[in-house]
Amino acid sequence: MLKALNNIWKITKRELRAFSRRPIFLMIMFVAPLGFLWLFTSLMDAGLPTKLPAALVDEDDTHVTRQLTRILGTMQETNFVITTKSFTEARQAMQRGEIYAIFRIPKGTTEAALTQRQPVISFYTNDTYYVAASLLMKDMRKMSEMAGLAMTRATMRARGFRDDQIMGTLQPIVIESHPLGNPHLNYSVVLTNLIVPGLLMLVIMLTTSYSFGNEWKRGQQKHLYEMGNGNMVAIVTGKLLPQTVIYTILFWLFDIIFYNYLEFPCACGIPRMMLWGFLAVLASQGFGLLMFIAFPGQMRMAMSACSLLGVMQFSLAGFSFPVSAMDLPFQWLANIFPLHHYFVTYVNQALNGYAIHYVWTSVVALMVIFLLPQLFFWRLRDAFLHKDYKE
Repeated sequence: MLKALNNIWKITKRELRAFSRRPIFLMIMFVAPLGFLWLFTSLMDAGLPTKLPAALVDEDDTHVTRQLTRILGTMQETNFVITTKSFTEARQAMQRGEIYAIFRIPKGTTEAALTQRQPVISFYTNDTYYVAASLLMKDMRKMSEMAGLAMTRATMRARGFRDDQIMGTLQPIVIESHPLGNPHLNYSVVLTNLIVPGLLMLVIMLTTSYSFGNEWKRGQQKHLYEMGNGNMVAIVTGKLLPQTVIYTILFWLFDIIFYNYLEFPCACGIPRMMLWGFLAVLASQGFGLLMFIAFPGQMRMAMSACSLLGVMQFSLAGFSFPVSAMDLPFQWLANIFPLHHYFVTYVNQALNGYAIHYVWTSVVALMVIFLLPQLFFWRLRDAFLHKDYKE
């Protein structure tokens, strides 16, 4: 036992000396994750896009539609940068990419509403820009409903109804909305909390494959094997221990910034999220090592596999499209990625505040991904002894 610990310490010191000779490696480990953090926290500082440019085409131009226009201008996500009576002008602005939506009130709308005919209000969204169009679609639909209610209110007032009678007719049932987990409907709470750790996990996979592959590239794999006396556990532990410490500190820094400084919801407490971050670091290193074992001595192939699968895990993690709604093969595939299991623990623990037994399968899965390479240490040992570097 003492001999193994001594070998781990020798390999760890060797790895720390190697860092001083490869400053670009340290730069990737520190600067890239911190750059991701700064980019996404500043990009989504407002929580979600607001005041998206749109056009209002008021062909009717009556006191009712002008009052409606003032109400529509107060919507959070919508900013009418163009107000015109010409639909052609608004259409040309959308074609130039200056606006994302058009809200059109055709001529005769007020007259049709007051005479109990059915006027038609139309809106157009440019779904080439999916997020902007979706947000504006929500506002436009609400605007259309408000327009109909405004017309009905004007008609009932003209007939002499009191305001309390009007509201009892227009809104007989008052609806209360209670968003759970993310009450402010802040996109950054979900996206930043997953994209930034996900990018860090991708960096961990790549640096794990690189650090082992670099031994073969420099022809030092046999020397490393001798330093560890052929003990694969000691070799892997000593090789990855400095990286584990650095990446764990970065993960914990992210947690402090997210939940303490930015005040994102964290029902389970920061220490528990730090624990899940530590498991995510170990699982990402296990995944990267597994890719190198699959392509022993082939650093480029191992890093390419990490890049391909590491990017794929963003699509299969579950925060952009629910895993339960995917086809069964993709549901199975999602379970091999550390980011999916980290997402499950984050949602259930930080956002919902559920007990740990609700996420025990994902916790076990992270530990399994970390330990899985040990089943193939025989292949790694063979690579140390018989495999040469391959481009």
